[in-house]
Amino acid sequence: MTGTLRAIALAPKKRAPMVEVDHATITREKGITGDARGHFPGRQVTVVFEDDWQAACDVLDKDLPWTTRRANLLVGGIDVPRRIGAQLRVGEVLLEVREETKPCGLMEKAVTGLKAALKPGWRGGVCCVVLEGGEIAPGDDVAVL
Repeated sequence: MTGTLRAIALAPKKRAPMVEVDHATITREKGITGDARGHFPGRQVTVVFEDDWQAACDVLDKDLPWTTRRANLLVGGIDVPRRIGAQLRVGEVLLEVREETKPCGLMEKAVTGLKAALKPGWRGGVCCVVLEGGEIAPGDDVAVL
């Protein structure tokens, strides 16, 4: 099954507001170019899945921008791969899932109840490392390998 990259965001500084971009360069060394968090081992690129984000918003009965989650990539049309070591092909980029993105206190600070709404079933998404870098843009195909 193939999904679609819906959007890309980065944080120019640690804890800075997320900024949506219309394309990105991803490298093995730094994750998304311009993202302050791309050098963290095992967490170079974070991915949230559209249906899971919508489910969390439904629990809260709120329509929140996906960037509230502070993920780098928003993917639609496929389910979150709930397996460490799973690989995601995003356009020409290859990512490997290293862990579930566990909701943190920043989620609760953003919206009361969001941390709990993101906990079930890996709704918070996944943290990945870059196996193969490249250029990506919204509209690119996404596949779980």
